[in-house]
Amino acid sequence: MNTETQHCGTVAIVGAPNAGKSTLVNALVGQKVAIVSPKAQTTRTRLMGVALTGDTQIVLVDTPGIFDANRRFDRAMVQAAWGGAADADLIALVIDAKGGLGAKVETILSGLASRPEPKLLVLNKVDVADHGKMLKHLQVLNERLTFTDTMIISASTGDGVADLKTKLASAMPEGPWMFPADQVSDATDRIMAAEITREQIFLQLYQELPQACAVETEKYSERQDGSVEIHQQILVARASQRAIVLGKGGARLKEIGSKARAELAGLLGVKVHLYLHVKVSPDWSEDRGVYRDIGLDWVD
Repeated sequence: MNTETQHCGTVAIVGAPNAGKSTLVNALVGQKVAIVSPKAQTTRTRLMGVALTGDTQIVLVDTPGIFDANRRFDRAMVQAAWGGAADADLIALVIDAKGGLGAKVETILSGLASRPEPKLLVLNKVDVADHGKMLKHLQVLNERLTFTDTMIISASTGDGVADLKTKLASAMPEGPWMFPADQVSDATDRIMAAEITREQIFLQLYQELPQACAVETEKYSERQDGSVEIHQQILVARASQRAIVLGKGGARLKEIGSKARAELAGLLGVKVHLYLHVKVSPDWSEDRGVYRDIGLDWVD
């Protein structure tokens, strides 16, 4: 493709926890690049997904949910979210049309008010929202901020996603692509491996296990036969949480490993040998090394 005809830019996807940002990024890219779960605050760091349409490359910055944060770890996630929005060509504010407006959305609106980047309003989950309330939300939001446009979608069903992609592409400036045509994310295989395992923990245990867990990939290597060997450590704060992750006779951990292994094999296209270990580390959220491995900046 002639680079003189190319367009490329960044879109920061921001919103409250559980607004459906990661589901939307996956839908726009056309394949999974971000983990999703019913649990809020699943996304912890900035992750770039790359969407293509015609001669335009859209670099989607999937950010953690923004909320009033007190703990160091939570503050680091919120800082990552606002950092992902810095200097974007467009900020897409994703609102849960079913959940509506509240304190968390108010925090985001206040933060966006002084930002110079153009803003697009994306009302998500309209397939399960009350349309009367949705129209009221639209009125309130447009009174609070100036948006270039409003898009009404359902990231989970795909309704409106193609139109949104076209709208995003039209806002991208002329310039060469940032990534090769076949690259869909900036995440390394090592980081994605940890994210896939963390997703399985959330999917299987989100009603039992609090947010206080992390996954570290301690070893990632290729074997001579082309397969990949991965050793990961699941960090929890208390012994009772370790028991939950292990399950009776280690059955839950085995199931987590089995599902994560299968997904990683599909993602990498090779056989995967995955070894999981659960460690009680009460102060893991105060470990600079954990922040580095996850991709978060240490905050004071």
